[in-house]
Amino acid sequence: MDGPDNRQAMSVAEKSAADTTLAGIGWMVLSTLCFVAVTGIVRYIGTDIAAVEAAFIRYAFGVVLFLPLMGRLLRKPPAIKMAKIYVVRGALHGVAVILWFYAMARIPIAEVTALGYTAPIFVAIGAAVYFGERLHVRRVVAIVVGFVGTMIILRPGFQEVSVGQLAQLIAAPLFAASFLFAKRLTDEEDPVVIVMMLSIVCTLVLLPIAILNWTTPTLEEVVWLALTAVVATLGHYTMTRAILAAPLTVTQPVGFLQLIWATMLGIMVFGEPADFYVLLGGGIVVAAITFISHREAVAARRQITPPAAATKD
Repeated sequence: MDGPDNRQAMSVAEKSAADTTLAGIGWMVLSTLCFVAVTGIVRYIGTDIAAVEAAFIRYAFGVVLFLPLMGRLLRKPPAIKMAKIYVVRGALHGVAVILWFYAMARIPIAEVTALGYTAPIFVAIGAAVYFGERLHVRRVVAIVVGFVGTMIILRPGFQEVSVGQLAQLIAAPLFAASFLFAKRLTDEEDPVVIVMMLSIVCTLVLLPIAILNWTTPTLEEVVWLALTAVVATLGHYTMTRAILAAPLTVTQPVGFLQLIWATMLGIMVFGEPADFYVLLGGGIVVAAITFISHREAVAARRQITPPAAATKD
């Protein structure tokens, strides 16, 4: 029978867990606001500046933000094997960013956001193909449901699929590949170095293409893109804090707020009409992602929790 001390200890532990989860939700809400702010800025800049040039300037400012930490990279540069992964990841991510900037300037903010939610589905597929993770029936069903949600957003056959939509659809698996390479790098590399190397390689990859498409940006455009780098970096930081504080099964549904913010921003600032099918399809995709995340969390707990016989020793 539990005594008062045990009950009190459990109460303190439960309160601490609840506070941590609440903090995780708060961090995730901030993350969604940051990323919607980034999409709003890019949408505001529009097509006045080439997508590759805008992406280059954004990542160049990202490198500037990391300059105070470059000493760590110079003291211990990555091994050749890891450097190859950094280069491949940076190249894929750079192309994905170009496509995202291109889509962002041409289709509604909510639609870009909703289609972007398909990236975790490609991550699940890639994890099975490249890391040998088993695709259980439940996960396969969730992936199929996610693609159904994507089709609801695009509605092929009922409307013409635009170039902007195709750009975002191609960007999603490329971002997923970048995430999978990041997962591989985290086994051996410092997370700060991983983020720094992404900024450096993306900047170098985008530079020659940006030069070919270069038009001198206005001071206002440069300031907005610099702000994009700051807000995007803050968004990645708050998202990391959210993941550390709360389970993915909590943070993933909160991430759906990004689609709500994006819809509101599109309506109030850019005069974009709310699209029922985008919200419906986005909700279905997020539900599929949440289910996949839940199954991942359950599987992880099973691996960590020792068998009943072992706990008796």
